[in-house]
Amino acid sequence: MPRQPRFEHPGAIYHVLNRGNYRSAIFETTGAKKALLCTLGETAEKLGWRVHAWAIMANHYHAAIETPQANLVEGMKHWQGTFAVRFNRMRDERGHIFQGRYKSLRVDPVGGLGPLCHYIHLNPVRAGVCSLKTLNRWPWTSLVWLGNVSARPTWYTPDAALRHAGLPRDDRSSHNRYLRYLGNLAADEASQKALQFESMSKGWVVGSEAFKESLVEEHQELRERLPSLTSGLRESQQEHWWSQTESMLTRLGRSSDELQNSGKSEEWKLALAASLKSRTTVTNRWLSENLHLGNLYEVSRKVNAWLREPDCALCRKLEITPNPKA
Repeated sequence: MPRQPRFEHPGAIYHVLNRGNYRSAIFETTGAKKALLCTLGETAEKLGWRVHAWAIMANHYHAAIETPQANLVEGMKHWQGTFAVRFNRMRDERGHIFQGRYKSLRVDPVGGLGPLCHYIHLNPVRAGVCSLKTLNRWPWTSLVWLGNVSARPTWYTPDAALRHAGLPRDDRSSHNRYLRYLGNLAADEASQKALQFESMSKGWVVGSEAFKESLVEEHQELRERLPSLTSGLRESQQEHWWSQTESMLTRLGRSSDELQNSGKSEEWKLALAASLKSRTTVTNRWLSENLHLGNLYEVSRKVNAWLREPDCALCRKLEITPNPKA
């Protein structure tokens, strides 16, 4: 059977999760966990995601992701795809590392998001990898950032978790009270059942029956409009890439005509491609065709070679961070 399309909506929130292939412990090492979290951060920054909670276990991960720009599919392709390439490169291996297609459950922002954050934060306790006493110091959930405000990235917010626990302020007192709240919740099976913990990773929705009914109506409407929506999303994505390109051409003092009339390996064009790849999820095909860089299969090689020995003046103009390991 063909895969069902994933319907996206501006401002939608999802519980995203996936496992290692054959349930293997692909995130068992600290390096693998760091790489997955780093790639999540890169994706969130490029696509404007807000992440409300996350947890990385030995063989799976959970994340509560909000997509203001209706770009979950684009972002997940970048997050998982980039991590997979890096993971295989570190181990000099090939092949699939994830169990299959990631699971994404739509989340009710009113009745589902807060409980989902609690569920994600308690995941390592339920799995027995840490205790309640050490949970806030276990480094592989977003809870580790709760009391360490200076360490938080801009794409993470604890507001939904705190609000649902009756703590409207993001301060030290509320952080301590939230930890106590989680401790009480972990010991109270009736409360977990009331918050629907058992269904947080099942089905396709986290939330109330009314929310589910509204999504059914929305999906029926979207299914009828699917061809035009798909085309519109693709056009919007490419318009964003071209808008970023024009902005950087201005910084370089170049014109779009020069893209076509200059050489395929001009330094400024490779710098432009490197900047686009660092800021967006632009594809090598698009770069090849629109920046006139030649064979699309050579784009990554050319850009990475340039990043190893970049022109510092171009880096400053385009705000590129050189990568000697590229």
